[in-house]
Amino acid sequence: MAGRLTVLREDFLRRVPKAELHCHFEGTVRPATFKDLAERHGVELPSDDPAQLYDYNTIIEFLSIFGMVSSTIIDRDDFARAAYESLEDGVVLGNLRYREMFFNPTLHTRRGVPISTVLAGLADGIEAAEQDLHVRCRLIADVYRQDPPDAARQMVEELLDARDHARGHLIGLGMDGAEADDPPEKFVDAFHLARRGGLRLTSHASEDAPPRNIVTCLDLLGCERIDHGYHILEDPAILARCRDDGIYFTCCPTSTAVVYGWPDLSHHPIKDMVAGGLRCMLNSDDPTMFHTDIGREYVVACQALGYDAAKVRQLCLNGVEASWLDGVDKAVMRQELNAEIDALQASLPG
Repeated sequence: MAGRLTVLREDFLRRVPKAELHCHFEGTVRPATFKDLAERHGVELPSDDPAQLYDYNTIIEFLSIFGMVSSTIIDRDDFARAAYESLEDGVVLGNLRYREMFFNPTLHTRRGVPISTVLAGLADGIEAAEQDLHVRCRLIADVYRQDPPDAARQMVEELLDARDHARGHLIGLGMDGAEADDPPEKFVDAFHLARRGGLRLTSHASEDAPPRNIVTCLDLLGCERIDHGYHILEDPAILARCRDDGIYFTCCPTSTAVVYGWPDLSHHPIKDMVAGGLRCMLNSDDPTMFHTDIGREYVVACQALGYDAAKVRQLCLNGVEASWLDGVDKAVMRQELNAEIDALQASLPG
């Protein structure tokens, strides 16, 4: 009986409908696709074995591979293929219904790929996936922290000029990359320009840096939600502010367990963030590069943290509430997710 309950539990966690707000396009490329695109475009890889292409030990090694993957995505069809496969994996492995997906423009434009090609290709893949798989996706362009501020501002300018190529799918600006040596205040101009241009704002913050970065993102950059944010636990005053202000945090269990030293998910900061009243949700970050998927993230995190079905429902709904869908679409998705979770929960033993 115990084994039966475990199987049902995993099945339930994979099948609950999910809205994901923290997932990087370049980090979703299938290893076989990475190898195929590299061969097509003459990019030399460290291994011919797809199973070994995403092996690394540090965040620096990870970012190096991340850049290498980006270097193999060149043509419009490359972007469309990878975007479609990314969403297909989310649907098949975790019942993904909606995603707001990051991408890094400068990792592509610095290689001579026009921003119009990037946006049009991503839009092609998103629209094909929506038609075939009934999953929706919107795009968040990321400032890459290792770029200088002038490059970030130029990226936003080019992005706003070319956004018609995204056909309405581009909705926001974010920021990623190794955080410790490149604090968010470097990029105030880029974020203010994006906001004036009508983009919504978020940022990776306090992933590997002090919680004051969260305050900078909220107060100086104008961010509406925070990606990661685990070190907020080091400052009770900032935690209380974010709790009282209803700030949403897009948390990623596996990636941070691998890179930042929380291998035991039962003691991951997510546990204390949720217990402290913060509005958190689960996300896959760079799923193929971390050998995971959005379904697995719910399985490993919710089982390790001992969450019941009610807590899982709240995590799913937080993804809807924190999204940048309009009010009508948000209400429809909320109703659909609740109804499907009701049906799934009714199938659970006991």
